[in-house]
Amino acid sequence: MAHNKIIEVTGKAIVIEGDDIDTDRIIPARFLKEITFANLGQYPFHDERFNADMSEKDHPFNDAARRAARILFVNKNFGCGSSREHAPQSLKRWGIHAIVGESFAEIFASNCITLGIPAVTVSASDSKVLQQASLKDASLVWAVNLDSSTVSGAEFSCELHMPEHHKDTLKQGLWDSTALLLNNLDRVRVLHDRLPYTSNYGS
Repeated sequence: MAHNKIIEVTGKAIVIEGDDIDTDRIIPARFLKEITFANLGQYPFHDERFNADMSEKDHPFNDAARRAARILFVNKNFGCGSSREHAPQSLKRWGIHAIVGESFAEIFASNCITLGIPAVTVSASDSKVLQQASLKDASLVWAVNLDSSTVSGAEFSCELHMPEHHKDTLKQGLWDSTALLLNNLDRVRVLHDRLPYTSNYGS
């Protein structure tokens, strides 16, 4: 399961400024009707990115210089509102692999961990430095490192925080439940055969 372990995420950054950005802003409710998560990468901040005629607005997620970004810098209480998993799903499928903010809604942060996205917090002053540096230079590469508990780049480094059980889940690769089942398939089959309510189904 080594390939599922998440120790460090590196990449360019994209900045979404503002407190209390809720999940309906991240992905509007009408897109929740998608049967699978596969297409959700089209929809992050959709109504803030596009006019009614689908012409583009001025928005970070429409900036060609930010299209390769893998780290999202945000502010306070990001992901509040509805607990929909589609919000972090849409960000991940757009290309976001880590989110750094001042604080997160608890369920949103937990949903991120389930998808293998570190959602880490930094101080307000450090957040300001990270955002301003990234806004000034889109080419800067940042590193979110769970071993050293740091966010670093552009000759700057600051301490990150996240619950230890979230950090351990990512570092040990335990976030990927599908991989856990596949890697322990023999044990799953043994348990399947022991359960009385699965006895009528083939293994």
